[in-house]
Amino acid sequence: MLLSSSSKLLQLSAGAVSALALLTTPSMVQAQDETAVRTAEQLRDRALEGSIAYDLVSELTTRFGPRLAGSASEQAAAAWGAETFRELGFDAVSVETFPLALWTRGETRVEIVGDFQQPLTAVSLGGSIATPADGIEGEAAIFETYAELLAQPPGSLTGKIAVVLQDTVQAQDGRGYGATSPIRGQGPTEAARRGAVGYVLRSLGTHDHRFAHTGATRVGEGTVPAFAISPPDADQIRRIMRTADAPIRLRLFSTAGFTKDSVSQNVVGEVRGRERPDEVIVIGGHLDSWDLGTGAIDDGAGVAITAAALKLIEDLPVKPRRTIRVVWWGAEEVSQPPPAQGLAGARFYASSRADRAAAHVAVSESDFGARRIYSLGLPAGAAATPFARAAMRVLTPLGVLLDPAPATGGGPDTGPLVALGVPAFRLNQDGTDYFDYHHTADDVLDRIDPEELDQNVAAWAAFLWLLAESDVDFRALRPATGTP
Repeated sequence: MLLSSSSKLLQLSAGAVSALALLTTPSMVQAQDETAVRTAEQLRDRALEGSIAYDLVSELTTRFGPRLAGSASEQAAAAWGAETFRELGFDAVSVETFPLALWTRGETRVEIVGDFQQPLTAVSLGGSIATPADGIEGEAAIFETYAELLAQPPGSLTGKIAVVLQDTVQAQDGRGYGATSPIRGQGPTEAARRGAVGYVLRSLGTHDHRFAHTGATRVGEGTVPAFAISPPDADQIRRIMRTADAPIRLRLFSTAGFTKDSVSQNVVGEVRGRERPDEVIVIGGHLDSWDLGTGAIDDGAGVAITAAALKLIEDLPVKPRRTIRVVWWGAEEVSQPPPAQGLAGARFYASSRADRAAAHVAVSESDFGARRIYSLGLPAGAAATPFARAAMRVLTPLGVLLDPAPATGGGPDTGPLVALGVPAFRLNQDGTDYFDYHHTADDVLDRIDPEELDQNVAAWAAFLWLLAESDVDFRALRPATGTP
């Protein structure tokens, strides 16, 4: 049932106070380490009984639908987010606004013309420019891999439409998407350098359903109108290639483009630390989404998980030693005209706090769907510490393993802070089927399992309490030869 107001969320977490009070009374703070572990275990178990996370993502996606960066829907969702933070009892709630160029998708059509004439299921890539009013028609220069396109000399694709059919490999940690994302991000520019007049790629998805994935591409001069087609349509082109006696011809049409100046915003709230309030742990997710689905797994789930975890901590009768801050970043998805290319909200947050970066203890983001967390990644040098052993004592019952590889980032929106030297950790989610739905019309609430969502909340709440209560300094643990 849709929540009528954020106040209903409070009812779901009220029981946490009585359940945890005995373990967090001031008289027990002397035994800090063991008390912190026991309180983390209780936070974990309380989350598994049911958190507010599913209700948050349900209200967000039902009330506001898709939340394209800079749109009225994203702005309304941010106002709701700030109201929700206040009703959840968070401190220092604010909405930080920054300028943004609004990109809109408009109308999109891709079709095979001539022999084998038929429409293809396609979307414009985020940030792409429009075609001329009459569209673009040309011979398809088809490449099985992106490397084959890059091997073409300048001028070799003049007047043609470049098509890349490379698949995205399914993987639990999403590395298949990492390997193919340059096909979308840089492909249109590389095709234009070789004379192409348009660009089409197989969607960066790991399914075989007939819907297409959007996603950001490079913005600026020297690019061409760019489109993604569904995986079955890419396979259809392969079959036609084997049958046709002549080159395939395509017609492209799009009205996409940047339409006006707008604003986006970050929503910020925190639970202020009782002893070290100036030492800040930053968590969150991104509030904006693509315009095809309702942004449930990307990233409604992430904003809900992190807020729900912080609410469990806020319910405790004793606040954490360090401050824990949740940020719902705006404008993560859509690229911007040069010189800025993307992550506008994260860049704004980091740049406005550059002089306070040293006070940020750690940063991480939940932005990989809603499946179970299966591993913990810590900053370099932290895996063999007593802190790591305490964390695994609490997280192992959730099925979470310690990743021996150091965490080099905590998610896309953490990048600007990491560049300022802030250590990152990761609570790694099972992303095996994430790219089946990511950036598509099928990114909807129905893809979320409430029990899996609560497992995420349990891991986040327990780990955050341990980190906030500890004296661990991740910066001091870095090897002398390591990078900041």
